[in-house]
Amino acid sequence: MGYSNRVQDISELVGKLFTKVELSDEEDMIRFYLDDDKFYEMFHSQDCCESVIVDDIEGDFQDLVNSPILQAEESTNSEDKMGKDSYGYENSFTWTFYRFATIKGYVTIKWYGTSNGYYSESIDIERRGFD
Repeated sequence: MGYSNRVQDISELVGKLFTKVELSDEEDMIRFYLDDDKFYEMFHSQDCCESVIVDDIEGDFQDLVNSPILQAEESTNSEDKMGKDSYGYENSFTWTFYRFATIKGYVTIKWYGTSNGYYSESIDIERRGFD
């Protein structure tokens, strides 16, 4: 198994050349491949009482392949929103947006997280296979 390390700032991906970008079938993880052994993994470390998934993708992942990343930005909703879910329970909601650009186009990934307000709804990005 390769070395894993958390990315502290999404701008680290600027200048990278991805060979492939894949969304998992469960829509809870995205992999940005540099080659067969090295990739960045975007995901949420699930705990007991939250759910975080990819809610929407604007653009085409192919626009991020074989062209250097020129822009990589993260933003979240600025307010801690509490509301009632479909069962009537109070929940916290967070939307996290990642915007990537190459000369070929833009891709915006929207993650949606909900919890009882006690658990994290944040997204992790880790390096996999780096020495």
